[in-house]
Amino acid sequence: MKELKYLNKYLLKYKRLILLGLLFVVISNVFQIIPAQLVRHSLDLVSENIRVYRSFDGLSIQDSFFKVFAFGILMYAGLILVMALLRGFFLYLVRQTLIVMSRHVEFDLKNEIFAHYQALPLSFYRKNNTGDLMNRISEDVSRVRMYLGPAIMYGLQLITLFMMLIPWMFHISTMLTWYALIPLPLLSLSIYFVNNIIERRSEQIQKSQSRLSTFVQEAFSGIRVLKSFNREHESIRKFELESDEYKHQSLKLTKVQALFFPLIMGLIGLSTILTIYAGSTEVIRGNLTLGNIAEFIIYVNLLTWPVTSLGYTSSLVQRAEASQKRINEFLKTQSTIVSEENLEKEIQGKVEFNKVSFTYPDTGIKALKNISFTVNPGESLAIIGTTGSGKSTISALISRLYDVREGEIRIDDIPISHYNLQALRKQMGYVPQDVFLFSDTITNNIAFGMEEPHEEKIIQAARDADVYHNIMAFPQGFSTRVGERGITLSGGQKQRVSIARAIVHEPRILMLDDALSAVDTKTENNILNSLKRIMQGRTTIIISHRVSSAKLANKIIVLNDGQIVEEGTHESLVEKGGFYKDLYDKQTKADEIQVSEQSEDIA
Repeated sequence: MKELKYLNKYLLKYKRLILLGLLFVVISNVFQIIPAQLVRHSLDLVSENIRVYRSFDGLSIQDSFFKVFAFGILMYAGLILVMALLRGFFLYLVRQTLIVMSRHVEFDLKNEIFAHYQALPLSFYRKNNTGDLMNRISEDVSRVRMYLGPAIMYGLQLITLFMMLIPWMFHISTMLTWYALIPLPLLSLSIYFVNNIIERRSEQIQKSQSRLSTFVQEAFSGIRVLKSFNREHESIRKFELESDEYKHQSLKLTKVQALFFPLIMGLIGLSTILTIYAGSTEVIRGNLTLGNIAEFIIYVNLLTWPVTSLGYTSSLVQRAEASQKRINEFLKTQSTIVSEENLEKEIQGKVEFNKVSFTYPDTGIKALKNISFTVNPGESLAIIGTTGSGKSTISALISRLYDVREGEIRIDDIPISHYNLQALRKQMGYVPQDVFLFSDTITNNIAFGMEEPHEEKIIQAARDADVYHNIMAFPQGFSTRVGERGITLSGGQKQRVSIARAIVHEPRILMLDDALSAVDTKTENNILNSLKRIMQGRTTIIISHRVSSAKLANKIIVLNDGQIVEEGTHESLVEKGGFYKDLYDKQTKADEIQVSEQSEDIA
């Protein structure tokens, strides 16, 4: 129960519902104990008066006696019915308090976990896979809810019923009580062990289901690749194998579950037989009545489910403890990226790197080595380099997705660690290298970073990103849903929508991380012409492996293996004849060949 102590704050928060639930449990138990006593009285009434009734055979008084006798039986039947209705009503209230309480806690816990996820740094997500994160906020929280709801409810029912019923049973007959209770511990232990077996096999089914779901998700997400390589049959074969494994695990579970109810019914039957045997002996001796035997049989059945639920509840608590332990592991993970002074101010856009070196904490790869540069407000900087040279790392550090350990980054001459994270990032526009669009309308994707979306700004941003005409070509225009991860759009269209999303809220610092890699030369030129106007008055950092994008910048730095090997303007670097010049010549020749091929195709 150590891990479950974390939930005590929620139990205290909803203590009113728990106390009301306890009250309703006690009342519902009263209304299920009383009918057994009414049954005893009614049976005793019948057994004691049936001979009297028969003795009046042939006499007129027999009919009058029968009416009184029948009215007594009918009255008991009516009272039993009223008790059953009242018990049902209070059981409804039990669920409306205890189960509703568990749903409230589930809601709060999911929100707490999700908010905590949002606060964790990017390094956390590089170390943990998405499926595991989703399981902890869905499957694990659901298991914890089963402890907070059913387990607590059944536990309270068991404790209160035993406290109310067992003393009364011993008051009636000590011997009969012991006979009735003998099989119940065995029943509880049996259910406990069977539940554990069911739990282990359920875990195997969940793992198999997870693998099956992951396979299906990847197959649907990569359907273009599957069809392109004509691998549908191979995909079906793998699905059949995973599906067969799921079926095999399910059948193993079904075999164990088949023992569950026969085991319960067998032990209940044993308890009933022992009760009747011991009760009959006492009736013969004159110590009990037939009504007492019926009463005890009802009591045995009343105790059966709470005792049965003891094993089930123990299993629920074990599962919840294991799940809460997994949840606590993440909740105890604290973000290392925190604001030192929580500074909130409008920035001008000066960016300064001073001898910055950076090593990724999860992989140990050293991405940057002693990098220094300054970009003044309103200026633009292009960062050119080959794949793996550390270009994207610079944008991640400016966005403070990671913190540096060597050197210092300053925004407007203030250490970046002093700024409030949300306030700083609100004033930045970022186009990532790996474009991600949400499964929503194009309008909502472009307006994603805006506090209050404005249609005019959205349209203008789409024009500036040279994607307006593409959007209007869709039947639903800006209301077009882009599908999961933007699958309905081409690579170039996704990049341009991402550019529109970055510029629509007019950021002070704009970062384009290889934002034009998926567009053709003509579209690139159109976007670059628009960017000339967009870049005016704001600091712009263009990260690219294409020299054509760098021409717009006031200054260019060239990275190679995490180090600055050249820096200057486009003209000065071309004249210098180094790394940048070689890259420029290669890309110029490639563009000339591409233009020549397009001209031949037109001809």
